[in-house]
Amino acid sequence: MKTQDLISYIEAGRLNDKLLDIYIDESLIAYQTDRYIRAIKSYEDTFRSTPGYNDDVCIINAPGRTEIGGNHTDHQHGHVLTASINLDIIAIVAKNSEMINVRSEGYDNIISFSSEDTAINKNEQGTSLAMIKGVLAGAKMNGFEIGGFDAYITSDVLNGSGLSSSASFETVIGTIISSLYNDGKIKPMTLATIGQYAENIYFGKPCGLMDQMACAFGNMSHIDFKVPGTPKVETLNLDLNASGYSLCITDTKGNHADLTSEYAAVTKEMKSVAEEFRTAVLVNVPESKVIDSIPALREKLGDRAVLRALHFYEENKRVIKEVDALKSNDFATFLKTVKESGDSSFKFLQNVYTNQDVKHQGVSLALCISENILGEDGGVCRVHGGGFAGTIQAFVRNDKVEIYKKALDSIFGEGSCLVLKIRKYGGMKIDI
Repeated sequence: MKTQDLISYIEAGRLNDKLLDIYIDESLIAYQTDRYIRAIKSYEDTFRSTPGYNDDVCIINAPGRTEIGGNHTDHQHGHVLTASINLDIIAIVAKNSEMINVRSEGYDNIISFSSEDTAINKNEQGTSLAMIKGVLAGAKMNGFEIGGFDAYITSDVLNGSGLSSSASFETVIGTIISSLYNDGKIKPMTLATIGQYAENIYFGKPCGLMDQMACAFGNMSHIDFKVPGTPKVETLNLDLNASGYSLCITDTKGNHADLTSEYAAVTKEMKSVAEEFRTAVLVNVPESKVIDSIPALREKLGDRAVLRALHFYEENKRVIKEVDALKSNDFATFLKTVKESGDSSFKFLQNVYTNQDVKHQGVSLALCISENILGEDGGVCRVHGGGFAGTIQAFVRNDKVEIYKKALDSIFGEGSCLVLKIRKYGGMKIDI
């Protein structure tokens, strides 16, 4: 649709039902309407003067994600429960003959290169350019058509919040290629693996596949990573409103700098236990064997490695327990298991704060305040994502959301606590 026609269409409220379907919150319709219109106008302002300007655009979006269960289980080929959320990246996009031109809100420069230039360039590692090239290369490698496009992109998936802005970005670029050049036929699993390829090989970050899968599939996903390269995915439905709870993510504004060694140590120590049984990952070792070998493992690897391995086994079971509870509409058991996950992460996985800087324990403080406010029946909380700094997750009873958000915002800053919905869609083109 032409940009001016699309603006008129949205201003007339004709997109409202679709926006409500995507964002699951009527209070967000006015915000999203304004956001979409501003993005279309920014597309016009950015590309109107470029040669071959095309004002026949479409809207592509992709969600962020939240990890609900399975804290540090994916790298040991275990189970994870994750979900897409109603914070997303949107792109106003149109085809052009050959060039890739992408501008992101808040940045003056336009990323511009030929769609035929998908070679790896080590000097581009860590940049959005590398990520875009990687997605194009991954799509081509999988037998899909690629080509030029102009895109204006805006995101409300916060960087560094544990909500996976990079996977969301990869998914939106992959969905653009799928929609413009492949009739929307690139399946979610392929979008996810292409995104991981882009991040691993081009961007230079050795991430797993969980984030990309959550952003590509939408809804809640139970993922079993036991078989390398072919994870099993089961989509689940959860109506939080019907359960009487809201999902809250609080950014404690911790500094992630210099924490690489802490994240790496979790994987390294779990793997070191597995290697004592001549295998690479813990999923291949029965828990009973580890328990029987604790004296020798303590002597050789230390207690923390043993504790982290034991966390893996119990956390793996908890994911399955959470899935079973949701399938049987047993929300009380689901909440109990989420709390158990948080307790194990704090006590046994030990990824809530870093021993390098014990004066700053924002995640621990957020969990403490949360438990004080929520009490016995107001909800549950846990560390979110990789840990050590960053965010916590809470399922909060609806009648406590306002006081909960106010309390967390008063400590960590206005807007630190986000009240989110689980969104049913992954990367998608919005049909007009």
